[in-house]
Amino acid sequence: MHKAGFVNIVGNPNVGKSTLMNALVGERISIITSKAQTTRHRIMGIVNGDDFQIVYSDTPGVLKPHYKLQQSMLQFSQSALSDADIVLYVTDVMDSSEKNSDFIELVKQNANDYKIVLVINKMDLIDEEKLIQLVERWHEVIPQAEIIPLSALQRFNLEPLLKRIKELLPESPPFFDKDALTDKPERFFVTEIVREKILLNYEKEIPYSVEVVVENFKEEAKLIRVNAVIYVERESQKGIIIGHQGKALKKVGVESRNELEAFFGKHVFIELFVKVEKDWRNRTRSLRSFGYTPSSE
Repeated sequence: MHKAGFVNIVGNPNVGKSTLMNALVGERISIITSKAQTTRHRIMGIVNGDDFQIVYSDTPGVLKPHYKLQQSMLQFSQSALSDADIVLYVTDVMDSSEKNSDFIELVKQNANDYKIVLVINKMDLIDEEKLIQLVERWHEVIPQAEIIPLSALQRFNLEPLLKRIKELLPESPPFFDKDALTDKPERFFVTEIVREKILLNYEKEIPYSVEVVVENFKEEAKLIRVNAVIYVERESQKGIIIGHQGKALKKVGVESRNELEAFFGKHVFIELFVKVEKDWRNRTRSLRSFGYTPSSE
């Protein structure tokens, strides 16, 4: 008997969805920073065993959209409820069930279509008595859910979650090749890593106004050559990204190269350029070209 299924990870921003995804997959698939709204797409990570295949899907944090990019991000999260065998609703010890309650209602409305496992992350930050109270509260909010507290960062209590996921998987042949790690191409992880370095190195609105596009990715025997463009919304942002005498952009390039070499296991030569795509987060054509909306929209 072989089991396989889609385990889709949803929840509010900054509760540790990407950290949990990477802990479960065992590879660095999703962006992890201390900033909210870092994941913009659905990102799949695939775990294979002799008799099972788990297809995890990390999603953007649920939020009320203020511009078209966030509308697309919310659609990615909502779509995760339409093709899930198991929904991992991730919260943490500081999160509130009242935040984005509309999405919680959506999770509950479709509960007949999938199993719900509610993960209370960062359990190491509170004492046992408060954790028990939190579990009871969430039982009232989503009665259909099984609740598993854990710490994804500390990798504490991950095994019970993984064991339960395997038990809940439906019988099915694998959906992907048994050696597959993700459904995303290599170029995608270049953009994610460069964007992460921008998130870590710049303040305020700058990281959220940035999109990264790989224009050239050429893999040779011992070297990968990458040309990537960092798009910003305004000329003033372009100057900030580049920095005095190009030092800020050079720092992003060096940090990205180091991360990419660790990710791909070979030397990387990366060139970064900065261009202005005015107000791209609110322009349908720009969002379509960056892969956030279907071409039919």
